[in-house]
Amino acid sequence: MENVVLVIHLILALTLIGTVLLQRSEGGGLGIGGGGGGATGSRPPATAMGKVTWGLALAFIATSIALTIIAAENAAGSSVVDRLIDAPNPTPATPALPADGDSLLPPTVGDDALVPSGN
Repeated sequence: MENVVLVIHLILALTLIGTVLLQRSEGGGLGIGGGGGGATGSRPPATAMGKVTWGLALAFIATSIALTIIAAENAAGSSVVDRLIDAPNPTPATPALPADGDSLLPPTVGDDALVPSGN
């Protein structure tokens, strides 16, 4: 289910980018281009492309919320560290953390493991 929603989300994102880039610039967004009218001007009526953009934006937001809910349900009650410790058969590429944290500490000053043996 998550993969289906993710694919739909990516398609919506690319389509939304395309529709925004295809729209005609109105010139007033960044103060560039004369545009006239000032405070007395009114907005032009919504075009079909504007309505499509709004629809894609709403669908994009809906899939974003759906992906957030799915991810929260998949991760409920466990953390990454719990998954590493509880791994049944760790592979050499992903070793599990030791039960005691001592082996993760750097060697102490009096530790002879770092002294070269070849006197």
